[in-house]
Amino acid sequence: MTALTNSVLQGDCVQVLSQLPSASVDMVLTDPPYIARYVSRDGQRIANDDRADWLQPAFAQIFRVLKRDSFCISFYGWHQVDKFMQAWRLAGFRPVGHLVFQKSYSSKNLFLSYRHEQAYLLAKGSPALPEGTH
Repeated sequence: MTALTNSVLQGDCVQVLSQLPSASVDMVLTDPPYIARYVSRDGQRIANDDRADWLQPAFAQIFRVLKRDSFCISFYGWHQVDKFMQAWRLAGFRPVGHLVFQKSYSSKNLFLSYRHEQAYLLAKGSPALPEGTH
């Protein structure tokens, strides 16, 4: 694969990432399937949302392609956080922060009204702290 700058690549993440050189990516932001067996109001489903076998290989590839001392931001399904955390840690990531994004609508109403999305800030190595935070 030729060098890419500011590009969006579409395809199976494990296959696409396996074609990239190691330590060639500055940062990864991913919103993977939440392993929730999601079905939209009109019946659409999300590929690979019914199984977790892709999790560890995908994050191993993400870790491999990231440069040293860099970040991955990963959204996740809260009810499957143990599976995500295990895959992240097995890949070599260290959770260093948690992000919560408020939504103007509820995606689900069960015991609670789900009006947010969550993501972890995952570190590869020891990224430098932003200036003024020491």
